[in-house]
Amino acid sequence: MQEQLTPDFPDYELLDTGDFEKLERFGRHVTRRPEPQAIWRRTLPEAEWRRADASFLRRDGRSDERGEWRLAPKMPDRWTVEYDCRGVRLRMRLALTSFKHVGIFPEQAANWDFIFDRCREAVAAGRTPRVLNLFAYTGGATLAARAAGAEVTHVDSVRQVVTWARENMEASGLDGVRWIVEDALKFVQREVRRGNVYDGIILDPPAYGRGANGEKWVLEEGIGEMLACCARLLAPLHSFLVLNLYSMGLSPMLARTAVRQAFGAPREEQWGELCFTDRGGKELPLGTYYRFVR
Repeated sequence: MQEQLTPDFPDYELLDTGDFEKLERFGRHVTRRPEPQAIWRRTLPEAEWRRADASFLRRDGRSDERGEWRLAPKMPDRWTVEYDCRGVRLRMRLALTSFKHVGIFPEQAANWDFIFDRCREAVAAGRTPRVLNLFAYTGGATLAARAAGAEVTHVDSVRQVVTWARENMEASGLDGVRWIVEDALKFVQREVRRGNVYDGIILDPPAYGRGANGEKWVLEEGIGEMLACCARLLAPLHSFLVLNLYSMGLSPMLARTAVRQAFGAPREEQWGELCFTDRGGKELPLGTYYRFVR
């Protein structure tokens, strides 16, 4: 079933979009960041945009990936937001990075709810699900799975990001996550050789990236082998998969086709776009997802 998803996230609001930028509220603080998909015009006046607590300035005036932040007085470089995941409070620290990110992708909260529900169903049936979170970043999906009672393995190639995720776990009152700092593809290849099996797999691969030892990741080149390995790791029954794609131009149907080739036809499936709507009614797509249940 194809469906567009927008989570209910009170600590986040998309205020305005346009002219290749977005104005957002994270908790009490407002940020202004580049957004290549906001090809339309803004709704709010420039004066409103200039009131942002933190504005990201592109380093060369063109690239939206590297730059620096201009901060208003008393704007902290770190703060915390909360997400109510089915009644469980997940607390996540935000920070202003040189890559324009703040440590959370709020649109992913729609997947956190899905992950929590699938893990809680397994626990209610007397099983302790094993969940593998690949390219796991600061761990929103990890927190959701762990809060529901799953055993979670969190894999990311950047040690500082894994430390950040651990801090989020502790801030949320959780523990017991298995932390792995390694190239995601190398890890799943080794897990296949070991014969390990997981009840849930979460894949959130970037368009481009580097592994812990400099391994090069290009989504279009690596996703086929990654899915093939994950297909061998996922339990044949009572299991789930979540795949996110952020590369512009990759459609939900493409994700569905690639997954079904590797895993076969599932019992239930859902695909589409994750999005938020700003105050002017403009819908901003923020990623493609595909997820299934066996």
